[in-house]
Amino acid sequence: MISDLKRIIDQISRDKGIDRDLLVEALEEAVMSAAKKKYGIRRDMEAQFNEELGEVELFQFRTVVEEVEDEQTEIPITEARLLDPEVELGDDLGSKMQNVADLGRIAAQSAKQVIIQKMKDAERDVVFEMFKDRLGDVVNGIVQRFERGNIIVNLGRTDAVLPKSGQMPRRTYRQGDRIRALLVDVKQSSRDSQLVLSRTDNQFVAKLFAIEVPEISEGIVRIIGVARESGMRAKIAVSSSDTDVDPVGACVGMKGSRVQNVVQELQGERIDIVPWSPDPAKYVSNALAPAEVSMVVVDEGRRTLLVVVGDDQLSLAIGRGGQNVRLASELLGWKIDVKSEQKYAKLMEDGYKSLLGISVINDAMADKLYDQGVSSAKELSEADANDIVDMGLEGVDLDAAALLIEAARNYLKSQAEAKQQAESEIAEGEAAVQGAEKAEQIEVQAEAQDETEVSPEAPDETEISAEDQDEIEVSPEDEAPGLEDDEPGESI
Repeated sequence: MISDLKRIIDQISRDKGIDRDLLVEALEEAVMSAAKKKYGIRRDMEAQFNEELGEVELFQFRTVVEEVEDEQTEIPITEARLLDPEVELGDDLGSKMQNVADLGRIAAQSAKQVIIQKMKDAERDVVFEMFKDRLGDVVNGIVQRFERGNIIVNLGRTDAVLPKSGQMPRRTYRQGDRIRALLVDVKQSSRDSQLVLSRTDNQFVAKLFAIEVPEISEGIVRIIGVARESGMRAKIAVSSSDTDVDPVGACVGMKGSRVQNVVQELQGERIDIVPWSPDPAKYVSNALAPAEVSMVVVDEGRRTLLVVVGDDQLSLAIGRGGQNVRLASELLGWKIDVKSEQKYAKLMEDGYKSLLGISVINDAMADKLYDQGVSSAKELSEADANDIVDMGLEGVDLDAAALLIEAARNYLKSQAEAKQQAESEIAEGEAAVQGAEKAEQIEVQAEAQDETEVSPEAPDETEISAEDQDEIEVSPEDEAPGLEDDEPGESI
């Protein structure tokens, strides 16, 4: 019996990976719980595992007194000295109680519950320590059982749950099937399974490619983004740090062997491998393949892309149920609006823009009105309600047609008012600018006049002082010949 208890503790410690000290502690606590069930909680008791004997011993501590008033907490000195001759009054004396096996069935059942709970807690800690560093990795397991739509997967030393939300559509499993999934959550304490798996997570595709493509694990090829509709279609964007390595070719593999392994694991899910580009226009062109893009208008402020494709490429770019453009938008993180070349030409016309500006008209109705010859809000405002009804617009009767015409008139009126207000604001702005310029000019002239009044009057260049006149000498050459008064001219 002694050797059996030690052997059982050692075996459980090895099989479950639980620390032996934790098992011993759980056993001691279980014995204490059983003892309190039988003797009550007022007794001061302590359980200890004896390594030499291989058993759990139960001790009771009582105070040594002359006369006993409480048998559960006190012991007479005469009885105490039989156990320990050196004991004194007031000492706490510990004595071994009866065999633990004699505690009774109810106490034993309580001890069993404590041991089971302690072992579960210990196993939970072991599982958490084992899998906490594997979060986000792909794990392999075997289908164990099914619970309320969830699949319980045996991973070896513990079980994990694959919830219904993490299961791929149109895929059934049987007990004993091997399964591969992504570990998405590791819980430290939980009543349900600690490990949560998923096969629909976007990173599951990325991890499968990392397993199949050595260039990804080596860091040469990087997966930039993943967009996925589980079981239907996925898009992944890849780039390469080495110009000699084609990222798309590396993921496809020789004759498509690498990508086919991933497709097979995903039960035929279609995968588009897209070369990543820092240019949104080029990136969206790659992401919408196989559709050919004619033009891309980028609005970085609102993170929107207007993609123009040929009329015959529109359905290919949008995809079935909008799947292709939806996945491309998720992959880029931008809002993508795909238009045909014919529709884009309409958008560039002012008349068509005015139709879209009417609050009660959507794109489909604007297209139908435009095709029926109503090419602007002005034409709609002047149209007859009966003519609008005759166009066969869905859900448009005589009253609805009247509302459309009234909405067009209100739109034109608001546009005219807005234009008038804008022109008034422009005129006021120009007047304010002119007033400011005139005031500045007057101020400059005033400053110039003030400077003129302060400075001394400059001498006139035409006036010559007397001193200057004295200094002027006239040379003989300057005198005109034949005009001397003293010498009369000769007569001939």
